[in-house]
Amino acid sequence: MAGADIRIRVNPGASRTVVGGLWQGPDGERRLVVRVSAPPDKGKANKAVTAAVAKAFGLPKSAVSITAGDKDRLKTLRLEADAANVTARLEHLWDK
Repeated sequence: MAGADIRIRVNPGASRTVVGGLWQGPDGERRLVVRVSAPPDKGKANKAVTAAVAKAFGLPKSAVSITAGDKDRLKTLRLEADAANVTARLEHLWDK
């Protein structure tokens, strides 16, 4: 199965975990917003991010990995899933 990369912006330490919304950077870059209640401490937020994104895309946790931005709010994730399905779901989540 082919995979797809998505770009996200993480807000750690949020009051609740939510995947949805569009963040647009100053250069027009578009990223999915992921809020997690876990703190950015010893990888806790990253683990929460991959779990939340997996759930939002209907994937097992093992199908989501961080490929860039491990210690940054702006991250790139690799989803081991059909690219067309990922794109459709991503567009739906941007509108949340």
